Amino acid sequence: MATLREVQRRIGSVRNIAQITRAMQMVAASRMKRAQDAILAARPYSDELRSALGRVAAAAGEDIDPLLAQRPVHRVGLVVITTDRGLVGSLNSNAIRHVLRHVAERSAAEGAERVEIAAVTVGRKGRDALRRAGVPVKAHFAQFGDRPAFAEVTPIARLVTEDFLAGAYDEIAIAYSTFVTTLTQRPEIRTVLPVVPETMGDEARESNDEYLFEPSPEAVISRLLPHYVAVDIYRAVLENRASEQ
Repeated sequence: MATLREVQRRIGSVRNIAQITRAMQMVAASRMKRAQDAILAARPYSDELRSALGRVAAAAGEDIDPLLAQRPVHRVGLVVITTDRGLVGSLNSNAIRHVLRHVAERSAAEGAERVEIAAVTVGRKGRDALRRAGVPVKAHFAQFGDRPAFAEVTPIARLVTEDFLAGAYDEIAIAYSTFVTTLTQRPEIRTVLPVVPETMGDEARESNDEYLFEPSPEAVISRLLPHYVAVDIYRAVLENRASEQ
């Protein structure tokens, strides 16, 4: 039978473990709140930037910049965002399954719709899974920690933009997990390049005539497009980070 001293020692150990657990819960809650606040703050800016891009494109014409150029798609660069570590539930497995299904469908298509897909990965889990599946990984970036900075994402945006302009890829897409709620994340794949500006209705086009662009719509859009691509990728990184918590 345990002595009084042993019982007291065990009670003390349980109390210490409870204190450590509470501290870990507070740290996790703080990280989750910070990640959710970051994506909720980024979404309005990204949406408004896309709207502004649509207004400038309507004034300049959609064939004015090579980042807007639509061409037959034979090669696709796919930016895949996952995490470096596990312990995130089904987040990575759902995202990777969605990516592999997308790759299989597009690679198995017949005729002109069949494409070659190569990946640029962010996060070790996605890189390892794609390599095991035989999908070429052309570049890899480590995850960006608890507080991803915009400057950390710009090398990815620069890489895919240069590859698109050089003709290495006819389309750049991005795969990530969209944050819906704390319990719900949705894997998503969407096109980043060529940029498809937001369409405008007749009423919006009439009001667009009130804008003055300096020095010209063409000059504005040439500066706006690379920034928009970087913002779009940064938003995807923040969405995935919020989903991870």
